[in-house]
Amino acid sequence: MTKAEFVEKIANKTGLTKAVAEKVLNSFVEVVSDTLRSEERLALANFGTFTVSERKERQGRNPQTGEPLTIPACKVVKFHAGKQLKESVN
Repeated sequence: MTKAEFVEKIANKTGLTKAVAEKVLNSFVEVVSDTLRSEERLALANFGTFTVSERKERQGRNPQTGEPLTIPACKVVKFHAGKQLKESVN
């Protein structure tokens, strides 16, 4: 599903215009990004939890040459689905 299709579905479900639905979606993404950037966790009841985790520096290999290389440490976003979301998918 594309962003445009997602916005259209939100507009249809809520009765909002597509422009307003897109503003809501963009605001949601911005708030989630800001929250995770400050390394807080974001828990949405019945949906899931977003957290930020540190990934340590590690050794890897260039798949084309086989040459060893160091993969730098970084932060990654993790999502753990809530019970209701898991049940609705199954």
